[in-house]
Amino acid sequence: MQRVDHGFGPLYDDASRILFLGTMASPASRSHGFFYMHPRNRFWPVMEALFADPGDPTDHVGTSVPSRRAFALRHHIALWDAIESCDIRNASDASIRNVVPSDLAPIITGSRVSHIYTCGAKATALYHRYCEPDLAAQGITLPATALPSTSPAHAAATLDDLIATYRARIDWDAYRTPVVDDAGRRPTHRI
Repeated sequence: MQRVDHGFGPLYDDASRILFLGTMASPASRSHGFFYMHPRNRFWPVMEALFADPGDPTDHVGTSVPSRRAFALRHHIALWDAIESCDIRNASDASIRNVVPSDLAPIITGSRVSHIYTCGAKATALYHRYCEPDLAAQGITLPATALPSTSPAHAAATLDDLIATYRARIDWDAYRTPVVDDAGRRPTHRI
């Protein structure tokens, strides 16, 4: 077991509409300082399949941190993890202990995020145990939807299966028309 700090912050801007929430940055992601950087993780191929503009041949995620960062922001995607620090063995979600959860409120109040998508069973469990109650205590309630993990450790699902599941579970209407108040800002809560 090793004590691990996340090592880099969330990705979002004031135009972000949906938040994909992972568990904790993997060793490969921490070494690159960005999300889902293990070469066999299928998160970025899923994002490209779902969000890339088919009419724009240059709209790709690429392999570099700058190209992936630009793709996410261009498509109004926020990224963060449920844990800021924990004890963990390598990248094993099952080994996670002594969690310090992430505060999601700054992302929600600083953007137009209206839906949270947890990526994997452990991210979902951590969100419901730590992050959701913290948001509720701050007067913030948002819908959250569980998605399967894109990790190479969960390779039973094919890339096509992941794309189909993500496509079916994403609230595309909310993504296309984010909730805003009369002044054009994201409300700090939803009822």
